[in-house]
Amino acid sequence: MSWNPYYRGDGEQRDTPLADPPPWRTFPRAPQHRQYQPPPGLVDAVNTSLHLRRPLLVSGPAGSGKSTVIEQVAHELNLGPVLRWHITSRSSLTEALYRYDALGRIHAQSLRAAMPHGRAGRAAGHGRSRDDISPFLQLGPLGTALLPGERPRALLIDEIDKSDLDLPSDLLEVLERGEFEIPELVRYRRPRVLVRQWHSSEEHSVEHGRVRCTQFPFILCTSNGERDFSPAFLRRCIRYAMPPLDEGLLKGIVQAHFDEVPDSVGKLVTAFAGRVGAGEHLAIDQLLNAVAMLIGDNAPAPDQYKELRKLILRELSRA
Repeated sequence: MSWNPYYRGDGEQRDTPLADPPPWRTFPRAPQHRQYQPPPGLVDAVNTSLHLRRPLLVSGPAGSGKSTVIEQVAHELNLGPVLRWHITSRSSLTEALYRYDALGRIHAQSLRAAMPHGRAGRAAGHGRSRDDISPFLQLGPLGTALLPGERPRALLIDEIDKSDLDLPSDLLEVLERGEFEIPELVRYRRPRVLVRQWHSSEEHSVEHGRVRCTQFPFILCTSNGERDFSPAFLRRCIRYAMPPLDEGLLKGIVQAHFDEVPDSVGKLVTAFAGRVGAGEHLAIDQLLNAVAMLIGDNAPAPDQYKELRKLILRELSRA
C-alpha cells in the first residue's frame, strides 16, 4: 500500500486523521518495562547493586538503552514511580537534594506585612501559620529518594558524565551516609516541617532539618563515556559497560516491541547491526522508528521507504 502523507506542502487545509503513534511515543509516557531486553550481565549487575546497596554505574554510547532498565527494576520490585535527575553542566548536589524559594518567601512576608491587621490575623488563623516556610521548600529527586520508608525508591541519575567536574565528588558523602541536612530547617523555629516531595503533591515531615534514609535507594547512574571518574567515586559503584549492539540482541529488542515482524525487518536489522559494527554511531530508537515505518497498514512503497530510511537512520555523530 502506498504511504499517505499528512502534510502535502500545498497550503490547503484538511482534517486529515492521524494514525496512532508507536507505543514508545504515546503520552503520558507509557512504561517500557515489558519490552526492555537486558543485555547479558546486566541482570547480575542490578542484583549485585541491590544486594550491596550500592549505586549502579552503566556506561555506553547514547541511545544504547542504559536508562530504560530502571523502569523494569522499579516495576518488578514495586519501588514506586522512578525519580529522575537529568544532569547538565550546571547541575548541583543542593538542587538534587532540595529547593528553597527564598525570594518567594520574602515576597509573601512583604504581602502579609502590607495587609490590614485584622485581615492578617484572620489569614494567620486559617491553615498554616503566617510565616510558614513549608510552601517554599521542595525535595529534589535525590532528596526524595533518601526519605525513610519501608521500600527503597528508584532514582535515575542520567548522563552523570555531563556534570561539573566536582559533582561526583560532592555526591560521595550522601552516597556513603544516606542522609543530608537542610540548613534552612535546622535554623527554623519549629522542629517538624512538612516538605513536598519531588514531582508530587505528597508531603513528608522533616524533623530538625535532617533527612535519613532507612532503605538505601536503587540508584542507576548512566554515562556516555565522555569523561573519567575518580577512584573514590568508582569504588562506591557497581560498574557495567553496555555490550556492542550485535544482530541477535537487536532482533530480540525488535521482537519485544512489535507483535508481528515480517521478513523485510530482518534485513533491516542485519544492515543496522553491520553499520554499528563498522563503528557508526546509531541508537536503538532509530532502528525502532525505521521498523515502525516499514510495517503497518499505511507503510510506504519500497521507493518511498528507501528515502525515509535514510532520513531516520542518519549517523548521530554527523550534522
